[in-house]
Order: sequence, then structure tokens, then C-alpha cells
Amino acid sequence: MRLLAALTLAAVASYSGSGVGRRASDVDTRAVDAIFADYTRAGSPGCAVGVFQNGAIAFARGYGMASIEHDLPITADTVFYAGSVSKQFTAMAAALAIQQGKLSYDDSVRKHLPELPAYADRIKVSHLLHHTSGLRDYNTLLAVAGRRDEDAWDNAAVLRITARQKALNFEPGAEYLYSNTGYTLLATIVERATGTKFAAYADERIFKPLGMTASHFHTDARRLVKHRALGYGGREGAWTMDTPINERAGAGGVYTSITELQKWDENFYNGKVGGMALLERLQTRAALNDGKTISYAWGLQIGEYGGLPIVEHSGSLGGYRAHIFRVPSEHTSVALLCNVSAVNTNTLARQVASVVLKGRLTAPSATPGGVAGSTLGRVPDSTTAAANGDYAGTFYSDELEVRFTVTARGDELLLQRQNDAAPTVLRMDGPADHFMFRGYVLKFVRDDARKVTGFTVDAGRVRGIVFERRER
Repeated sequence: MRLLAALTLAAVASYSGSGVGRRASDVDTRAVDAIFADYTRAGSPGCAVGVFQNGAIAFARGYGMASIEHDLPITADTVFYAGSVSKQFTAMAAALAIQQGKLSYDDSVRKHLPELPAYADRIKVSHLLHHTSGLRDYNTLLAVAGRRDEDAWDNAAVLRITARQKALNFEPGAEYLYSNTGYTLLATIVERATGTKFAAYADERIFKPLGMTASHFHTDARRLVKHRALGYGGREGAWTMDTPINERAGAGGVYTSITELQKWDENFYNGKVGGMALLERLQTRAALNDGKTISYAWGLQIGEYGGLPIVEHSGSLGGYRAHIFRVPSEHTSVALLCNVSAVNTNTLARQVASVVLKGRLTAPSATPGGVAGSTLGRVPDSTTAAANGDYAGTFYSDELEVRFTVTARGDELLLQRQNDAAPTVLRMDGPADHFMFRGYVLKFVRDDARKVTGFTVDAGRVRGIVFERRER
């Protein structure tokens, strides 16, 4: 038998290493295998899957390859980048610092981050925890600027980028809008408040006490990670490397495995780290200024599936995808760690939970988080050649430190960022002077003489980025 075939079979074998408790009788292994069958094909990346019940690992199995190049299979001990699943660890670190008296839930962020503009006086630590700060998301800022989001940006770079922003998306506490910036700044605040490097603080206060020896915040891109899965993009037959080089911690940054996530998951039942009162607080939903309760707690989404309360969070960066899905009333959780970008862990976690909790779900539930259709009416034409000449020019954003060039080509209007290899056609959208570009909305601004002086960009988690017309 060829080595690859043998390794593929090993990859889908049930894990039986250390840390695995009794197998739950109601885990239909064939049904779970069927869910992940696409990732058992030769040469495919895939997922590590864990089911945790009553303080033990009831099911743990790897599907696919941790390294396609080296024919290494995924197991329950394979270490993956967990993306935004990291936020619950950051929230725990902040909660522990608050418990120590080093930090306050109601502290102004400028108490700890004086580099930020004056508008940050109104932002509290609580706003960072619950995505209600109004801070622009740095990942979106980098994407708008045309920079590579997998570059090794660290927390200091995120702070510098944030300090350059001249406005918030909204008044702190007025809305919920997911912001990776908030959690990255939160990690820096914990670091400054405790006088300990954030990764070291998490290691000392969370990972080591729970026996999570492989788990860590990855703040040094040169650090070696044993049993690491590489991230992949593309599709079957055309896989490409998509392993980000990341040194940020807070919004993401955690590397972990299925076997170690079980130890973290069980802490929500025994309170070994932090105590049960603190764990309850981590699962308490926040309220906006108007009193409306949102679904986000402390790095955790609180909701319902099949009539049962759930606690969950997903994560992604590059080719990595992750999800933890907890059903507290059943002392049951599903954890997924994947190294393939073309996978919906939200859906897969619910499918596994439905297998494991068959007969205990009171009603079918639609999978949340689907991509909604655009509310923007796209007009296929650009605009007239005469008007295009009015828009043409060079525009610069001090907030992004990037230059955009708009040119007219007949009836087309083109936009090229300074890092783009080629320009992209702008499409009219809705009102006059509104255009679409790579999913972003550009709104040109005119002076009293009706001359175009600049434009603003709205991009989901970022609103109102200002570009001003400048000479080359």
C-alpha cells in the first residue's frame, strides 16, 4: 500500500491518545465521518473534530492532511491557528486582570493607550470586549488599502494604524459592530496594566494552569510549532499555500489542538481558572446605550440552536478555520480546527451537534451567519465619458497612508491603489457620485463649485475613510 494511502487511513482513524475519556454511546461515528467525507480524499487538507461530553473527549478524529507536501495526516493533537476563537482567551485574560485589580471594566482606553486620539476618551474597556467601541476594524483598513492581511503585523503596528484614524464608526456603546481592532488593543491594555507581555500573561494565567502545553499566543513568527498544520486555499486538485505570517495577539493569535481545547472547554464547568463567578460573567451578554441586549458576551456569542441555549465562536485567517460550539445544558461541545479555507465551520459544527444530540434538539434551526444578499443596487454601466474626467485624479488617505488613482478610459472609470498590479473598473451605485469598488462604497465629495475634492470609503466594518485629491 502506498504511503499516502496508509497515512490517509491513519488520518481518519479515531484518536486514542492521552486525554481521551470514555466514548459517548450516542456519538454515531459513521454519521460524523459522512459529514467530513470530502476531506478524506488523497492529498486534501481537512479538519480535526472533537466532541466533548461530561468532562471527557467522547470523540476525536482527524480528516485530511496537516501537510500535503509531506503527507502528514491530521490528528486530534495537530496544532492549528484558531483565528477569532482566540478572543475568548483574550477576554479571559482581561477578566483575570480585572479580578486582580490591575484593570477596570469601566476604564477609559486612553488611560492605558494615550497614543489614541481624544475621541478614545469615550471608549471603555467594556466597549472593546463587546464590539461596541466604534473603532474601525484594522483588517478592513488593510484590505481597503490593498495591503496583504497575512503580513506579520504586530500589536504595535495595529496601535499605530488605529492612532491615525480621525473618527469612529459610531458613538461608543451605540451599536454592535465586530472589530478586531478592539480585541488587539485589549491585549495591549492587559499587557500594560499587568506589566507582563500579553502572551506570557495568558500562558501563566490560563494555558499552564489548564495543562494546555502546546497552546499559546503566537507573537513571534519565527517560533517553531510542533505538529503544526499548514493552511491551504484553493480547491481539490489545485491547493495553494495559505499559511499567514501573523504576530498579532488578542483578536486572534492562538495556536491550539482539539485535545487541548477540551481542557479549556471543561473550565466553563469547573472554574479551575478564574472561578465560576468569573466564568458566568464571561457568558453574560452586553447591552447598548439604549438598553438593548446584544448576543455578544466576552469573546463569546450567546444564542440558541434546536431549542437549546448555546455558546460559540468561530475563527478564520488565511487557510485556517475554527469553531467551538457549546451546549451547556447537555455538557456537550463540538470543536473544529481546519486548515482549508473553503469550509463553513459554522454549518459543520451544527451538523455534528445534531448527530450527537439527536432526539434532544426540540426543533430544527436555520444556520445563522449566512451571507445576506447585497442591499446595494448595482448598475452595470460606469458613467459618461464627460463626467469621468471630473472624477479623474490622485487621492490620498492620511488615515491609511495610501494613494488611489482614478483615471477615465472612454465610458469607463478606473481605480488603482498604489499596491495594485492593475486597475479595477468603478461601477455606479445608487445616488449620484456613489460607486462600488471591490465590494466597497466610494462616495465622491464636491466643493461649493461642484468640483470633486475627494471621496470617502465605506467597507462594512469601516465607515467614512477620507481620501483627499492631491497632485502627484
